[in-house]
Amino acid sequence: MDIAKLSILMNQTQLKQQASMSVMKQTMDQAEIQSEQMIQMLQQSVQPHLGAHIDVKI
Repeated sequence: MDIAKLSILMNQTQLKQQASMSVMKQTMDQAEIQSEQMIQMLQQSVQPHLGAHIDVKI
C-alpha cells in the first residue's frame, strides 16, 4: 500500500471517529438535560403538606 492511500485511509478513520464522538457528546448532553428536567418535575410534584396528618373517625 502506498503512502497516499494510507494517508487517506487514516484521515477517513479519524473523521469517522470525530463524527462518532460528536454524536455521542450530543446524546450525552441531551440525556443530561432530560434528567435535570425530570428531577425538576419530581421536585415540583412533591406536596409536603399531604400525608402529614391522618384523620381517624371512631
